[in-house]
Amino acid sequence: MRRDMHRIGPAWEDVVTTHQPRRRLSACYCGKVEFETGGDPIVTVACYCTSCQEVGHRFAQLPAAPPVLDADGGTSFLLYRKDRVRCSKGEENLQEHRLKHDATTRRVIATCCNSAMFLDVTIGHWLSMYRNRFSDDAPPLEMRVMTRDRRAGVELAGDVPNLAGHSGKFMWKLLAALIAMGFRSPAITWGKSAP
Repeated sequence: MRRDMHRIGPAWEDVVTTHQPRRRLSACYCGKVEFETGGDPIVTVACYCTSCQEVGHRFAQLPAAPPVLDADGGTSFLLYRKDRVRCSKGEENLQEHRLKHDATTRRVIATCCNSAMFLDVTIGHWLSMYRNRFSDDAPPLEMRVMTRDRRAGVELAGDVPNLAGHSGKFMWKLLAALIAMGFRSPAITWGKSAP
């Protein structure tokens, strides 16, 4: 029996060459940090929750930081399975930020240019990659979520569903990805603070 027969799920190379040929590159503003994704995202969203807005404002205060928030106050993400993302360059430049020290959600920036790179719900099976870190070939927005928390006076376009919270479709896409991953949730350590 081959040694790798007991491996759960495909190797990274199998994912990006055989099963999911689509590769996308996410890079920090200065180019010292890069992530490579395999396949299409689970879903593309803009989030208007108060946490994303607060972090967007905090990150905007960092020296020379590129914007995180869209013009309407939302934060656009491409959600990928954790097993379909890899750091291909600059891991040593990553640093996590949490709104509270015991939060299960962490946001990771590239310290070389203060670019927000991804949001990790540590108990989840997906990474929310900041859409503005991808080139122009990023897939279009599918929905806006948590719009009940948007800034006062913001009128949203009607081009995609504008959801007050999270929809059944959103949750179904996440569940389908979890099933496809064999109910595994790989730990992501990029940017973790030393204990």
